[in-house]
Amino acid sequence: MKQHLILIVSFLMFSVSFSFAQTDQSAIIEDFKPSVLNQPGREYPQVNSQGYARFRIEAPDAQSVVVSLGLGGRGGTTLTKNDEGVWVGTTEGPLDEGFHYYHLTVDGGVFNDPGTLNFYGSTRWESGIEIPAHDQDFYALKNVPHGFVQQVLFPSESTKTCRRAFVYTPPCYGKDPAKRYPVLYLQHGWGEDETAWSNQGHANLIMDNLIAEGKIEPFIIVMTYGMTNELRFGGIRSFDITPFQTVLIDELIPYIDANFNTIADQPHRAMAGLSMGGMETKTITMNHPEVFSHYGLFSGGTYAPDDIKDKSKVKLIFMSCGSKERPEGVRNADAALKEAGFNSVHYVSEGTAHEFLTWRRSLYHMAQLLFK
Repeated sequence: MKQHLILIVSFLMFSVSFSFAQTDQSAIIEDFKPSVLNQPGREYPQVNSQGYARFRIEAPDAQSVVVSLGLGGRGGTTLTKNDEGVWVGTTEGPLDEGFHYYHLTVDGGVFNDPGTLNFYGSTRWESGIEIPAHDQDFYALKNVPHGFVQQVLFPSESTKTCRRAFVYTPPCYGKDPAKRYPVLYLQHGWGEDETAWSNQGHANLIMDNLIAEGKIEPFIIVMTYGMTNELRFGGIRSFDITPFQTVLIDELIPYIDANFNTIADQPHRAMAGLSMGGMETKTITMNHPEVFSHYGLFSGGTYAPDDIKDKSKVKLIFMSCGSKERPEGVRNADAALKEAGFNSVHYVSEGTAHEFLTWRRSLYHMAQLLFK
């Protein structure tokens, strides 16, 4: 477990350590358009066809404005005040395709950009910007039948609270009252919450499109809070899985099985998670092999053959990461699992790091392997 935690920490540190390489600004193509995540009617931030982002902030009395991008907000772009007292600037290099958190640092204070929507990440509501991906069609909003994402509130005796989860049900759910569905329990990463997979990850749209294309049999997805954000960044070694494990195994799963048309057995139950959610997935699936049969770690470490007590209970192990992370780790782990006789699959997201396009792609590929 200690080695696994160190691996997660190294992933997280990698994800926040990037900075923009110096680029000849004269080579920038002036085809900037508003980000698709902007507030209604707001023109900035903007992105261009090369992946550059441009910002415009009205703060005439400010002395300094910096746009900080990525998990933790390190690295970024210093804006310049123009003659109108408006701060403007363009990233020094193109951003990776996909979704990025960011915030503004204005005279030392941290603020969100009023031009864009907010998303819960880094233990706070952060601004978000989307760099269009060449393969964004798989999570695009299309004219296909859509499922529902509904909030459920379930009692938790162990925490003496009423807790929240979001449940995706496929478009066909409820049309045949006798039909029951497998379930994937899908966990967010550190600094995020149960809204992440729907808002930042587009999990529901990925599912809708896969179902419409006939690539998967429909299943339910359950997303709940992993009780992680009380930890300071870098303090993952001190995380105690026990409270969340109790909530998930003893309270949430029984609630879902009692209130939704699930196939309530181990062969039809999966767990996956991104980053710290992957750490939770690995720990809980190892502790409770009688509950889950399909495992998924997205930038969340790896399994080794010795981690699995009973190979017969495991139907699938899926491990993934971005090509800018440590792909050799998942490749080597996959090879070892295959050699030991496991149904193991690995996936490397090309051109991405510790970010949501990596995890959108991971869900897309894993979903097509589940419950076969």
